[in-house]
Amino acid sequence: MSLTLDAIRLGARSTLPFLLGVPLLWLASSHVSSFVEIILITAAINIVLAVSLNVVNGLTGQFSLGHAGFMAVGAYTSAKITMAFRTTDILALPPTVSDQVVFLLALAAGMATAAVAGFLVGMPSLRLGGDYLAIVTLGFNEIIRVIIENTAFLGQATGIAGVARRTNLIWAGTGVIAVVAMARRLAGSTHGRALLAIREDEVAAEAMGVDTTGYKVRAFMISSAFAGLAGGLLVHLIQLCTPRSFTFVKSIEVVTMVVLGGLGSVTGSVAAALVLTISLEALRELQQYRMVMYSLLLIVLMLTRPSGIFGSRELWDMMPLRRRRSALPDGGASAPSSPLDANADEEP
Repeated sequence: MSLTLDAIRLGARSTLPFLLGVPLLWLASSHVSSFVEIILITAAINIVLAVSLNVVNGLTGQFSLGHAGFMAVGAYTSAKITMAFRTTDILALPPTVSDQVVFLLALAAGMATAAVAGFLVGMPSLRLGGDYLAIVTLGFNEIIRVIIENTAFLGQATGIAGVARRTNLIWAGTGVIAVVAMARRLAGSTHGRALLAIREDEVAAEAMGVDTTGYKVRAFMISSAFAGLAGGLLVHLIQLCTPRSFTFVKSIEVVTMVVLGGLGSVTGSVAAALVLTISLEALRELQQYRMVMYSLLLIVLMLTRPSGIFGSRELWDMMPLRRRRSALPDGGASAPSSPLDANADEEP
């Protein structure tokens, strides 16, 4: 009986954000202008990228520079699927419904192929760390770009034009809900505690029996899958899939968002993606001085908040109830003092 109740609670906690968020997104999409909607969608795509990369760079303590490569894998997969089925109705559904079903399947396929790419890259390279891992992932990013530019099936350097506009505020917002829910659930799970242990001291974690390579590869696959989702959303917004959208510079932009928000902080990644996306758009009127002001903003933020906007904290950890629990003599007994102490209270 208790297992059934736990399953019901788990299902409710997993679906509640979507049940509340999707209707709100639908209301918002019908009350904002097309210009504001595009800015919000762009911010949402950047949030998906930043939060997913934070799983590897923040939660696991690795350093990846290949996020744009996984983004490209998901983007091209989803674009080829929607282009192939743009004149086909699935199961005699109305054209509008059929298009949305195809788009959903295309995004899922993009996430799957990006996750496979993450596995293929992560399995040999995640035995490395630090600068070496950064170089390997950067090399993967460039390999993917060169392969695309020399493959006729993928449109070569010109890319794939004429991609249908499928991404709207509802799809992008749902992607944000999914990636934030994933990151929060992962951080609070046994898997997340193992990743935290790896981040703090990989040698000690391995000595305690943690399969460090296996956990890092799985985290890498999850991060890559959501990068593929962001790529699919992006190309169905700009209606063009080109390798110029997935260069090394794009990976650096995402890393900047993660570092600026705070390594390991989901809330920080969301806040940094919003601040940088909206700031870049707000500075558009300055024309040639736009990127100069943008760079100065980054410098000021990093000088004033060297650990990031939120550091390693989360917004929900700052709520009054959480603060009262942490103020108790035993700390509220809500969490172990370190990731490796997760089962300390079960020892005799």
